[in-house]
Amino acid sequence: MITPFQAAGNRRQEAGGGRQAAGGRRQGLRRRLFSAACFLLSAAACFAQNQAIVLKAARMFDGHRMSTPGVVVVSGTTILAVGADAPVPIGAKVIDFGDATLSPGLMDAHTHLSYPSVADFRQFMLDGLQKTIAERTLIATENLKKTLLAGITTARDVGSTDFIDVGLRNAVQAGIIPGPRMLVAVHAIGATGGHCDFQDGFRMGVFGYESGPADGVINGPEEARKAVRLNAKYGADVIKTCATGGVLSLTDAVDTPQLTQEELNAIVDEAHALRKKAAAHAHGAEGAKRAIRAGIDSIEHGTFMDDEALDMMKARGTVFIPTLMATQGGREILAKGVYPPAVGAKMRAAIEAINQTMKRAITRGVKIGMGTDAAVYPHGRNPEEFHMLVDLGMPPIEALRAGTSVDAELLGIQDRVGTLEAGKLADVVAIPGDPIQNIRQVEKIVFVMKEGVIYRNDGNR
Repeated sequence: MITPFQAAGNRRQEAGGGRQAAGGRRQGLRRRLFSAACFLLSAAACFAQNQAIVLKAARMFDGHRMSTPGVVVVSGTTILAVGADAPVPIGAKVIDFGDATLSPGLMDAHTHLSYPSVADFRQFMLDGLQKTIAERTLIATENLKKTLLAGITTARDVGSTDFIDVGLRNAVQAGIIPGPRMLVAVHAIGATGGHCDFQDGFRMGVFGYESGPADGVINGPEEARKAVRLNAKYGADVIKTCATGGVLSLTDAVDTPQLTQEELNAIVDEAHALRKKAAAHAHGAEGAKRAIRAGIDSIEHGTFMDDEALDMMKARGTVFIPTLMATQGGREILAKGVYPPAVGAKMRAAIEAINQTMKRAITRGVKIGMGTDAAVYPHGRNPEEFHMLVDLGMPPIEALRAGTSVDAELLGIQDRVGTLEAGKLADVVAIPGDPIQNIRQVEKIVFVMKEGVIYRNDGNR
């Protein structure tokens, strides 16, 4: 093989126009050498980007228990090692947070990231009619950013419209926009005229057609199965259903059952057949019990559940997602007086009931996960749910587990996230101080890493 240098030497010996040709070739050689240097610089930059990072703090919550000191070694997207004896790679960058606690990235198992948080309920309804899909999607990217910077690295989104949730999830996966890892439901599935019927409260003809299985609105077991299959076809990670009425829907009572036992059986059976978890919005006891009998994986809200429903959940391992922050958001909006009267009355009833239900659930040892109903309150305040759990009697360590390892198991992704372990994705947050002593420290997160990428580092360490 003749090298560029040998070729240049041979050509200099050629007669006629040799110097001009050689000069041009030398210029080409310089360009090639410059390109090679640029390639090497790029490789060095790539190497620097993949440089191992060692995170240190006074303590570490690994998703199950606390230990001291806290050490997490990260390379690329993955955790290499954890604990005081973790080997530190040569040349690793060390970030020491001092008196802080390292934790797995937090999780929120009940969000609506494609919806804005609007204090004026009427404006919320108008936004859905007046804003284009593109505009609503672009606005939602800010919700994702706020959620991620609050320390939520994984979010289950349990109901959207127009496939906005699918688009957001895919854009995050592709690295186009920052946001938490999303598991999406596409359309929540419910009965005609029920809480999950987006045409509820509007006169016939406003939308030009009557909602059906393609919108998640069903009547009967066969339509229920079809709706599940359509959601799966269009990208659902999880199946969400509405087993009872809702607080924020206009024409239904909050605690009435809205699906028959046969319909819920079909929804859950079809979801599980497709290897997807199923979640049930359920405020009332009877609707919740139907969903639990059907084998639902989680009950969302559970506001008016009775002792029998809680005992059934305990026996079957059904996870309770109480969404306490929804009631906090409700209090704030009630104070502004902008709910329609029927909605305001339902919100007051829910606020009165949920605390007692939660206390009975904790006493019984029902498995509790962390989910907030983000959008009913302003996005980015998700970690406030932790102190609300603790205020009702949950030990701080259990509250932390709810928002990490318990949620990871519920979502079926415990093999990748939810704990700080070698081989898992590098989702790590730093909490100032000790959240066991003061759970509200979780609301003051100073560092957020998701899959090895640092999205927040307040101290610029």
